Amino acid sequence: MVAVGRLGSGSATASHVLQRHHPHGSAHGQRPVRAAFQRPVFYVLLYSAQRRVWLVHRHCHVLGPNPLDPGRRVDPGSSRGLREKRPLCPGALVRNDTIHLFYQTYGNGPKDALCHAVSTDGLHFVRDASNPIFHPTGAWTGGRAIDAEVVAFRKRYLLLFATRDPAFEIQMQGVAGTRGLPTNLGRAAWQQLADSSVLRPQLPWEKKCVEGASCLQRGRWLYLFYAGGYNNEPQQIGIARSRDGVRWQRLSNEPFLKNGAPGSWNASESGHPDIFRDVDGRTYLFFQGNNDNGKTWYLSKVEVKWKRHKPYLVLE
Repeated sequence: MVAVGRLGSGSATASHVLQRHHPHGSAHGQRPVRAAFQRPVFYVLLYSAQRRVWLVHRHCHVLGPNPLDPGRRVDPGSSRGLREKRPLCPGALVRNDTIHLFYQTYGNGPKDALCHAVSTDGLHFVRDASNPIFHPTGAWTGGRAIDAEVVAFRKRYLLLFATRDPAFEIQMQGVAGTRGLPTNLGRAAWQQLADSSVLRPQLPWEKKCVEGASCLQRGRWLYLFYAGGYNNEPQQIGIARSRDGVRWQRLSNEPFLKNGAPGSWNASESGHPDIFRDVDGRTYLFFQGNNDNGKTWYLSKVEVKWKRHKPYLVLE
C-alpha cells in the first residue's frame, strides 16, 4: 500500500511529534512516508533542520502517541549548477520498492529549484543526475520553485510547487505534470501545465502567501491542503479541491486549521501542512507550529474525518 504524508504523533492542542530541544536544531517542514517494503509496515519521517534533511523511521501498524526520536541526516548530494546552501522541505512519493525524494535548494533567490533523489531502504538516497529537475518559466513567475508535492492523479503525476511573482513579493502555487506514469522522474519527465498561478493568495488571512501544498485524492476530487500567510504572520491552513489538478476551488473563506490561542504551543502559527492516509483509511493532518515567532518549532498532527466529501477536524 502506498501513501505520502507526514508521520508523527500529538494533537492540535497539546502534544508534539518532535520537541524543540532537537539536537540538530529546530525541526520543521516535515514529510513522513509510509513504505510497504516489508512487514510490518514501516514509516519514515522526513523533515528539515539546520539546513539539512533528516529522517526517523519506526515499525508500526498505527500512529501511536509516543514522540519520535531525533533522526539521522539525509545527504542526497549537490545539484548541478546550483549551490545547495539549504537542501530543505522534503516531499516523497513511494512507488513499488522505491522512495522518490523531492526537495529544494534554498538561498539562491529566483534560482532556487526542485531536486530529486531515490532510495530503496528509506535510509540511503542517491541524487538524480539531471538535478535540478524543475523550475517554472513565464512572465507570471520569478523562476523560483520550492515546496514540492508529487501525487498520482488521473493517470499522470502532478508536481505542485510554490513560486514567487517577478517582484518576489507574492508566494503562489504552480503545477507541472508528466505524460502517463513514467518510472524516471528526472528533469525530462516534467512539463509546466499552466502559464499562471493555479492558486494565489486572495483571502485576507492568506495575506501574500499560498505555499506548502499537500494533496489527497478522494473519489474524483483531489484535495489540496495549503498554508496561507508567510511564517508566523500567523500562517494557517486552508483547503481547495480540483478535478484536474489545474483549476482549484477553495472549500471555505476561513482557515481549516487556525493558529492557536495566545499562550498555546502554536500561537504563532499552524502551518506547512501535509495530509496523510494510513493503511486503515484514516487521515491525519500534520503541521508545524510554534509560539515564539519561529525561534523554535514543533511538529504535530490532528485527525481529519470526512462527511459528504467535506473534511472536518477531530480535535482532542
